[in-house]
Amino acid sequence: MNSITELSKIERCWNTIGIVGDRTCSELSHFIHCRNCPVYSSAGRNLLERSLPENYQSEWTQFFAETTVKADNELELVPVKSDILTSTKALTVAIFRLQREWLALPAQVLKETISPSLIHTIPHRSNEILKGLVNIRGELQLCISLSHLLHLETAETTPESLSPLVYSRMIVIEKAGNSWVFAVDEFYGLHKFDDSELRDAPNSGTSAAHTYIKGFFHWQSRSLSYVDDELLFMSLRRKVLS
Repeated sequence: MNSITELSKIERCWNTIGIVGDRTCSELSHFIHCRNCPVYSSAGRNLLERSLPENYQSEWTQFFAETTVKADNELELVPVKSDILTSTKALTVAIFRLQREWLALPAQVLKETISPSLIHTIPHRSNEILKGLVNIRGELQLCISLSHLLHLETAETTPESLSPLVYSRMIVIEKAGNSWVFAVDEFYGLHKFDDSELRDAPNSGTSAAHTYIKGFFHWQSRSLSYVDDELLFMSLRRKVLS
């Protein structure tokens, strides 16, 4: 496949005098790494933007056609028993920590996470639940304390974290055009569970308000409370906006 080989022939000084070579390039002291050098960027751009060599398309067409024929010849059909076909539904959740509680919300309501921002109090309106307003790229968003809404107890000692480096974050959630911002002590990210892994919430109360928890997952030797997002947004509208 001569034309395909020809397409890959570009200047590769980074392999000889650059970071992969003997590092004698005088520009390394300035750019530190070849990927920061305009020569490296230009080579990549030229590779992507150059015209296709003659017979390039026909050679790849022939290559994939031969591969498909070979795969078909080696294909072995195995009957599948109907009783092993199961229907499962995945639940993707956003996981975060407030005080000592690990909580999860449906990933669909997670809009973004941001670094902690200054909260501007609203005269005669700010309280334990409504903390004030946060400026997110020029747009003011209502900031609430989810800890107070869920009646979480303040942790006297720092609980064990998932990572030696813990960064507090602010989470922006949105549903049906309503957006809210709240601070969290630790944000893990997104995780996928099978819906069969969701267990009913225990009858006994927990430190998080039992009303807002519709179930829990066993996750990394922890009990992860799954927050009822419908009830959460409804309560925020009633307690804050009314």
